Amino acid sequence: MSISPPAPQDLMVESIADQLYRVLRDRIVTGAYAPGDRLDPQAVAREFGVSRTPVRDAIAQLDHDQLIETRPRSGTFVARPGVRDVHEVCQLRKGIEWVATGVAATTMPLSKIADLRAEAEEALVALREGDYEPFFHSDLRLHREIVAETGNVRMMRARGSVEPFIAWLRILGATGPHRAEGSTVRHLQILDAMAARDVAAAQQAAAIHLDEVEEWTTADMTKSASD
Repeated sequence: MSISPPAPQDLMVESIADQLYRVLRDRIVTGAYAPGDRLDPQAVAREFGVSRTPVRDAIAQLDHDQLIETRPRSGTFVARPGVRDVHEVCQLRKGIEWVATGVAATTMPLSKIADLRAEAEEALVALREGDYEPFFHSDLRLHREIVAETGNVRMMRARGSVEPFIAWLRILGATGPHRAEGSTVRHLQILDAMAARDVAAAQQAAAIHLDEVEEWTTADMTKSASD
């Protein structure tokens, strides 16, 4: 398999290492590579017809994201996410999104809040009909838009760095779809408080939401491990 050539404008901004990183990351978070699978750098280099240098750089990015782990004298393996990982990711999200929600509650245009709310309501209807994809889209967009409202590039990058992990947990069954309705209810509470320009209520709802996400994900992960 070879990497599809990027558009001309992408060549200036995305290196081969970055392309490899995206491909390997997507294979991990979609379950093509299972937790515990060995990741052989030489095999990756042969598959994509590249030198070892971009492969090494891509693997370094995956290691930074804690999607892989290197064991001395054994090799590189897809990580096995655990309760500690969930705790750390949720702590990071809570710190970032508590601040971001406070900013968004004062600056996000009411028209955008209304649009996000309508999307969340549509997702809730779809959930009750057994369709979870609108929720995944609404969930991702809501949290991205709230953080983006800060205009803080470092904050957006930090929040974006955990998105692959969040998607990975869904694929692994560590965050059950039965939790989606509870999350959507919290999303609506956050948006209603933002629309009312009630900073304290919006931040409180965001904090409760992320505490619940951690609690639910930990419970589902524990149950999945015992099945």
